[in-house]
Amino acid sequence: MHVLVLTAVCSIGQTEASQEIERSNSKNDLYPAIYQLFPTQNAWTFLKLNTRNSTVRQVHFDVEGDNRYETFLNLIPLVDEEKEINNRFTLYPTQNLWTFILFDQIDGKSWQVQWNQKPENRGIWPIE
Repeated sequence: MHVLVLTAVCSIGQTEASQEIERSNSKNDLYPAIYQLFPTQNAWTFLKLNTRNSTVRQVHFDVEGDNRYETFLNLIPLVDEEKEINNRFTLYPTQNLWTFILFDQIDGKSWQVQWNQKPENRGIWPIE
């Protein structure tokens, strides 16, 4: 008799845990994480990646003044809209302070991502 009670309690606990995982997963499906922030070696600058279409923005913040801005490194997505998928693209830092590698996790293509305080030194170029 004691064994049956223990089994029932364990089963109820597992069912509740399974339901919590399902609720958590469905919440993620409703609110997919399209954007990711990547820190740079500069304490004031992050890169904001649209993981669906590859657009990258440089995000600069300031705690003492008003030198806050967000600017595009590339305005044109690297994939057509019908090929956009959450988490398709990611960024990898390099040893160079100003450079990241943008990587397409589906087709394996790579781009050099260059951020900078000067607009003429920003951009994205294919690595072929």
